[in-house]
Amino acid sequence: MPFQFTITATSGPARLGRLDTPHGPLETPVFAPVGTQATVKAMRPRDLRELGATLVLANTYHLYLRPGDELIRDLGGLHRFMAWDGPILTDSGGFQVFSLSDTRRIDDDGVTFKSHLDGSSHRFTPERSIAIQENLGADIIMMFDECPPPNEYDYVKQSLGRTHAWAERCVAAKTRPDQALFGIVQGGVFRDLREQSAAFLLGLDLPGYAIGGLAVGESKAEMHAVLEWLHPVLPANKPRYLMGVGAPEDLVNGVLRGIDIFDCVLPTRIARNGAALVLGGRINLRNAQYTADPSPIDPTCACPTCAHFSRAYLRHLVMANEILAHILLTTHNLHFLLSLMDDFRKAIRKGTLADFASEFLSHYPPAELGEHSE
Repeated sequence: MPFQFTITATSGPARLGRLDTPHGPLETPVFAPVGTQATVKAMRPRDLRELGATLVLANTYHLYLRPGDELIRDLGGLHRFMAWDGPILTDSGGFQVFSLSDTRRIDDDGVTFKSHLDGSSHRFTPERSIAIQENLGADIIMMFDECPPPNEYDYVKQSLGRTHAWAERCVAAKTRPDQALFGIVQGGVFRDLREQSAAFLLGLDLPGYAIGGLAVGESKAEMHAVLEWLHPVLPANKPRYLMGVGAPEDLVNGVLRGIDIFDCVLPTRIARNGAALVLGGRINLRNAQYTADPSPIDPTCACPTCAHFSRAYLRHLVMANEILAHILLTTHNLHFLLSLMDDFRKAIRKGTLADFASEFLSHYPPAELGEHSE
């Protein structure tokens, strides 16, 4: 069996686990940097390895449009194409189809949409999404689902029927045994719909389950409630993936509620806008107060950026729009989140997660949820 998930310790709903994949094991909880275009922006593969990244996410929609999934297949698959020998997860393209195209047309068979690059017309069906992901060759692939507004009960209820039918078609279309197909639990912020969706997907006996349709405008309390509803419903022996969530406080709250896998563009996106993650939030290096600041972003941080560069220098790079600013700030932000995941794993192993989480969250006021795609 190429995929095995083993839980080695628990702390309340939180789990310490190991997911074996064809390209190596993943220690969970794990955060996946987002490599939308087969690259984590400003990072080389070896940089990611040195920071402790083990899983990378790539985007089906974007790679289908450019350079094309068949080209990537012909060049040896995504691992060889991007020179990343660790596990890769691809989403189905569904979120981008529904979020980047204002002229999409949905029917029970699939979605017709226009490319955000050149306006050309395209169509995704469950079968097409699986075929593209099989061409890309990721270790973990996702079912094609509809992404409805989270707070419109009637629409969300109607969309579940389509999403569940598409899930069955994805299972039937999948041919590669070296890829794990995850289902995506939808249902908005409504408990009955979330539990209905989970029950249906559990009947398909998939190797893992994602929770979609969160971090799209609902409140933090609503997101936490959905995770708490699903914790006793989802099978304990399968990995759980919370899609598109990556703010530090959201990672803590997700782990506390039993989530194993996360991804988000937040650390790379804010780096390109001159911001750095610190305990309690983030600092904006465009602010004039850092012009002559000789201190690192965080004196307690062990990342290469904090070891060698001052806030004053980083601000200079940001204001001069130098590429090195993107590299150094992305390095710091990814180190911040990947180290946080390592702290989670250590705390679960030691049985101190509750105290660690309480202390960490005491520094965080409510903030906006993370973004999905760049």
